[in-house]
Amino acid sequence: MSDPRTTPVNTRVAAAHLGDAPAGQLRVAGQTRRVIHPFTNLMRAPDGARDRQVLYGERLTVFEDHTGWSFVQALKDGYTGYLPTASLGDDLSPTHWISAPSTHVYTAPDIKSPDRLALSFGSQITVVSTTDRFVETQAGFVPSVHVTPLGTHMTDPVTAAQLFLGTPYLWGGNSRFGIDCSGLVQAGWLACGRSCPGDSDQQEQTLGQALLPGSPYQRGDLLFWKGHVAQVCDPKTMIHANAFHMAVALEPIEPAVARIAAQGDGPVTSHRRP
Repeated sequence: MSDPRTTPVNTRVAAAHLGDAPAGQLRVAGQTRRVIHPFTNLMRAPDGARDRQVLYGERLTVFEDHTGWSFVQALKDGYTGYLPTASLGDDLSPTHWISAPSTHVYTAPDIKSPDRLALSFGSQITVVSTTDRFVETQAGFVPSVHVTPLGTHMTDPVTAAQLFLGTPYLWGGNSRFGIDCSGLVQAGWLACGRSCPGDSDQQEQTLGQALLPGSPYQRGDLLFWKGHVAQVCDPKTMIHANAFHMAVALEPIEPAVARIAAQGDGPVTSHRRP
């Protein structure tokens, strides 16, 4: 059975490439658009619960606009859902990404000018010109030290994750303004040019190779529980976005494993190595 999180079909439309969509749905190829808000919730139904988030500049395939809601699929990971049509704009090929934990978009190339937007790590921008200290985009000016050319990647997902230390925990969050455990893993992997799905169960099924219980911990390893994931920083420490601290935090591995089991969330279900 196909996973509804990554299968672009609803009661009215289905992606043209699907071979097993129910009869009666309109087959559509979709149109590429991009996110024009700092971040937008990707929901399982119009005005429903948040499943994930998409960030400024991210490109999406839009299969339907209906009563103010767009049915979309994110290009970064194939996640499907609904978001407000007003949060989307015309497609522009991004040239750079935000590689600082967060940044501001200013009205002018001057730190004292009014700021228009705050953008998270991982957001994508299209640079139209550069000055000594800023890059210019259609939305305004961004400090050049906060951006990296698209296609230039970080090398260590854990280093990327550590940029989020102290970020508030948010179920389904994907930004510096709020993030969850799988969002933190995905942010680091994408920053390093590695594909990564959005939810922890998908990550457990696809990322790395399973290790035997009791295997030594190594930086970059992934530890999974039912509904949770953490990344190993060193043989004694892990980093994760978690509801216990309500933030992205560093935590000693063995005490954390015991704490998570004691609070009723069970044992580690797998230890995987990229």
